[in-house]
Amino acid sequence: MSSRTGSCYCGQLRIQVEGEPRGVGICHCLACQQRTGSVFAALASFSAPFKVFGTATEYVRAGDQGARFKFRFCPVCGTNVFHTEEGHEESVGVAVGAFADPSFPAPRVSVYDCRRHPWVQLPPGTKAFDKDPA
Repeated sequence: MSSRTGSCYCGQLRIQVEGEPRGVGICHCLACQQRTGSVFAALASFSAPFKVFGTATEYVRAGDQGARFKFRFCPVCGTNVFHTEEGHEESVGVAVGAFADPSFPAPRVSVYDCRRHPWVQLPPGTKAFDKDPA
């Protein structure tokens, strides 16, 4: 089984995941826009187990439907590397950019498309949802 390692900009915080992503998606919600400082977040979901190296700062945010997400940031460079959903620790969401791999699989799902900036074009075949279908 192949493994991938994602890391923050300075390399202090890293996460190692196994296998292929369960899914790759982008989120255009306003919280993700503010969290990333970009116009959307690109995330890849992986099944546990995963290994974390380094120290993380944690921030918990409640989603629109009440789910609680624990985001992990590097306390040195501030990069948001990964998050988990409380009660669903069998998977982890990793920021696609943390892998620094231009060949990483394209997103197949786009959520909160109602908040997507009109100049952002989705990859062909991406399924778009006005909100989060979960």
